[in-house]
Amino acid sequence: MTRAAEPDHADIAPGHTLFGRMFYDTLWVLCRNLGVAVFGIRYRFAEPLPREGGLLVLSSHQSNLDPLLLGLVCERRLSSLARSSLFRWGPFGAIIASLDAIPIDRETSSVAAMKTIIRKLRGGGAVTIFPEGTRTRDGRLGDVQSGFALVAKRAGVPILPVAIVGAWECWPRTRLLPLPGRIRLEFGPIIPAAEVAAMDGSTLVALVTAQLTELDAAARRLRDGGAAEPSPRRAAFTAAKSAGRRRATDSSGEETVASGPATTPPPPAQPLASAEPPAIPAPLPVPVASIEGRSPPPPPA
Repeated sequence: MTRAAEPDHADIAPGHTLFGRMFYDTLWVLCRNLGVAVFGIRYRFAEPLPREGGLLVLSSHQSNLDPLLLGLVCERRLSSLARSSLFRWGPFGAIIASLDAIPIDRETSSVAAMKTIIRKLRGGGAVTIFPEGTRTRDGRLGDVQSGFALVAKRAGVPILPVAIVGAWECWPRTRLLPLPGRIRLEFGPIIPAAEVAAMDGSTLVALVTAQLTELDAAARRLRDGGAAEPSPRRAAFTAAKSAGRRRATDSSGEETVASGPATTPPPPAQPLASAEPPAIPAPLPVPVASIEGRSPPPPPA
């Protein structure tokens, strides 16, 4: 697991106090170490996270840990939605406000909530939305609602899909307190703002649903010890260097693709040895003088 950089303050809305920043950074460090030790948090990004500008993070929703998990692994601060009634109690309201929570009044219309989120996104903030609408009841990915599509298109921001697995086993909605376990977050490729604007609502919902389903399956496989699938760029590079995809030219001159490992052509056949005995070379002439001018030794008797 790669270590995320310290939280970036470039996208913090005006009005955050020095105490709020210090509190966030301290809580980030403590919770990150605790999360890795207790929940074995692991994660993977398909591409670098944009460090500035509006960003809509669409995540599967497994437990109350999800906003905390997303905030711990991302390099920039994320804003999550919270009931406006939670802000009425002073100390707790100050805490969630310092964590960039967005108050949403459930008693008013959803249009007012959407306007609040769009205003935050247009201001350059990163906002997390759980498109399933509620926490899962059985740990599986639920139906994706279409409300996010209108928000993304109106705000004109890119979308980052992410799947969380294992958080439901650690803290299902029927349990009062969480338990240790293994949690995996799998981030998909970012859908650019231009593509979001070009799609209609139903097409965008179908695309996000397909990506979340694929990311959920990959996160479960990796959490259970399965091998990670290579990225498309890495797969193309491996295929290009594979010895089983070398080109050959057949006898007709047409180019064909030969499969299997590369082999060394056999050496040409050697001619059979002749039955006649080899010729005996003529004896070399005997020198008539030796080195240093001395006389040669006498011949044997």
